[in-house]
Amino acid sequence: MLWEITTFVIGLVYIYTILTTVIMVLMENRNPVKSIAWILVLILVPIVGFIFYIFFGKNLRKQFVISRRSLQKLKGYSYTVEDIRGVPSDVLPVEHRNLATLSMNSCDAEAYPNNQVTLYQDGKTLFDDIFEALESATHHIHMEYYIFLSDEIGRKVIDVLLRKVRQGVFVRVIIDDVGSWMMKKSAISEMREAGIRVESFLKVGLPFLSSKVNYRNHRKILIVDGRVGFTGGMNIADRYVEGLQWGPWRDSHLRIEGSGVAGLQKTFLYDWYFVDRKLISDANFFPLPEPKGKTLLQMVTSGPDTAWNSIMQVFFAAIVQARKYVYIETPYFLPNESMVTALQTAALSGTDVQVILPERADARFTLVGSYSYLNEMFKAGVKVYFYKKGFVHSKTIVIDDEISTVGSSNMDVRSFEANFEANVVMYDPNIALKLRQIFEEDRANSEEVNKADWEKRPIVQRVKESIARLFSPVL
Repeated sequence: MLWEITTFVIGLVYIYTILTTVIMVLMENRNPVKSIAWILVLILVPIVGFIFYIFFGKNLRKQFVISRRSLQKLKGYSYTVEDIRGVPSDVLPVEHRNLATLSMNSCDAEAYPNNQVTLYQDGKTLFDDIFEALESATHHIHMEYYIFLSDEIGRKVIDVLLRKVRQGVFVRVIIDDVGSWMMKKSAISEMREAGIRVESFLKVGLPFLSSKVNYRNHRKILIVDGRVGFTGGMNIADRYVEGLQWGPWRDSHLRIEGSGVAGLQKTFLYDWYFVDRKLISDANFFPLPEPKGKTLLQMVTSGPDTAWNSIMQVFFAAIVQARKYVYIETPYFLPNESMVTALQTAALSGTDVQVILPERADARFTLVGSYSYLNEMFKAGVKVYFYKKGFVHSKTIVIDDEISTVGSSNMDVRSFEANFEANVVMYDPNIALKLRQIFEEDRANSEEVNKADWEKRPIVQRVKESIARLFSPVL
């Protein structure tokens, strides 16, 4: 009798849990296809489905959104110095006004003029300049990285930070708790004991291991004295200099000097408020910029803390407005339905749409999932190339020799909907031309995927791709 009662109670709890979870899915009022998919998983494989939903399915965007009152306070410091305000949209070049206005309205991305932008294609050159910038710091160093390892490169960075904090420089570091899980705890303790402020973004650990694991800070940002900033696709680890065992690491990163550094600074301080709940409004973090160049740029950010999927929206608008070409490099190609539509629409309109993907990647399962989207690209006339000279981790788009973007966002569902990402959008023909030339060099080291041959691949391979695609939201 006791066994029967226990079984009955467990059954009731089980049914109640699944039913309430299904109701939660329905009440979120998101994409009906996603809701139906989650409901089917919960009904057909309830235990596994429930676990997956807790980790990856819950939509916590409303919980992460910063209050408008706090946001206004955070925005306030950038206006304490008139000369670092972005230019209003009505004075932007008319051909870019709609895209720039979209960025402003979607994520408060101000348009900053008169910047000098340096492009990097490899880790060695980048880190040489990063170390030079760090050594020059006299007031503050702000760092925010998805991956920060305590390997050889990481150790060199830590040693510089320790030296600078002893010289009286303010040093703040944000690391993602999942991306940097291999960083030695002793290294973190060493920095904290020396006076460096180190904060982990959305800590994940028992017994609170839950859906927080699905929302990661994928940004890569460094600001020195508010005058020079770095951002793009490279983290702090040896692999970005030494490459992988089977080939070199090809990536893209930016150095910014000029008014646009204020955009990087605001992004960092938003995130610092997120991890520390302290508003930093000292004007010393926003020094008067010197006109360094002619590049007009915006710092476009997106994540669970914003009301819109801003980076995806900007990508979508820029692609469908293209007249001549769209060249994309991305290590992971798991686009959502909107981005598939944008690429197909551009290609069907006569725009030359080309995508470079890695032939080999650091995440095999994710790469297999990327393959499942290629037929949809070929159908519309999109050209796809597999990069063969190592691993291409570059995250760039260049359009019509006019607009370009470099940043942390991949062309995938995770970057568009779950991760905290940051991309620089540049309205500069000279930068666009350089990125187009880089794309063409990478294309020369790639092999075009033949549509007819691709359709002949084994059925087993297609099944693997379809299975991997099911997990695209969490890859």
